[in-house]
Amino acid sequence: SLDDKGYNHARYWFRYFMKTLKVGIMPREDFQKRVLEIAKGRYSPKRDEPKVWFSSIKSLGQVLSENNIRLLKIIEQQQPETLTELSEMSGRKLSNLSRTLKTLERYGIISLVKTQTAIRPIAKATSFNILYAA
Repeated sequence: SLDDKGYNHARYWFRYFMKTLKVGIMPREDFQKRVLEIAKGRYSPKRDEPKVWFSSIKSLGQVLSENNIRLLKIIEQQQPETLTELSEMSGRKLSNLSRTLKTLERYGIISLVKTQTAIRPIAKATSFNILYAA
């Protein structure tokens, strides 16, 4: 719930219960076969399997680049209140930053929490276990 400043207390929850995100790398064709097997009921993913998948090491590297990891550390350690504040802290332009944050959110690495006056980035994962399915 939001307090009188539009502050979402879930921010603290994320901070104290931050997790290591399990990430998998699997060729697109294999991933599509896997999804079909799951949909047909022939395969049930194990609890400890990654929930986030990339089609190559290259695509993983684009999302978890040095710049994006640095951005993630700023979000975790400095806890910016707004995207504008994060832009100032990181030295990145707001338009570029917004695209990057939406990508990180799509992969479950951050959460973009809407308050009454702004959007606040929250780090959900700051460490990663990578499974390479050859």
